[in-house]
Amino acid sequence: MTASLPRQASPPDEPRRPPEDPRHKFRRRALTLLIIVLLIGVPAGYLVISANQSRDSGKQKEEKYSATGLTVGWPSRVQRRLYQVPIPLNAVAVASYETNNWKTSRFYVQFATNGPGLEQFLAEIGTSRDKLRKNDIAISARDQKVVGWKFTGPGSWWGLAHEQKDPAPTQDIVVNWPQPGRAMVYVVSRTIP
Repeated sequence: MTASLPRQASPPDEPRRPPEDPRHKFRRRALTLLIIVLLIGVPAGYLVISANQSRDSGKQKEEKYSATGLTVGWPSRVQRRLYQVPIPLNAVAVASYETNNWKTSRFYVQFATNGPGLEQFLAEIGTSRDKLRKNDIAISARDQKVVGWKFTGPGSWWGLAHEQKDPAPTQDIVVNWPQPGRAMVYVVSRTIP
């Protein structure tokens, strides 16, 4: 047998509640609905806006990195340091392009400089002007095609392949001396990621 507990009566001084007014009931429910919408709707709306912005940003990055060809202007210091391409301070007509895949990363750079600027560049990468060979087009046809270089025009074409031990990059260099004291330098620096 279970024992039942005696039921307590409500205190005599507590008044009985009147039935709820239908307008008050409607306002209370509307306020509850509004609070639920705000608690769920605002974060959901924020997530939708954020997702759209993220998608747009991804599209912009994809467009930037799927662009082909040289971009006029100085490459970043990080790129120059990573690929060991120390462009001389007096260089003009600077342009660059970078490609990356799972096997090899390549950095294409071109710039015009004078004789001392060329010697400084070659010394900083660890070689010299004496290593350049006449009519040695060190940049492959494949790499020329990537950025649209053609080393067939008039000029005095010189080149060298500056190979280094991993992880240091290897640079293929072609120099055109159309006139004394002025050199157009083309570099492809490759590194294995």
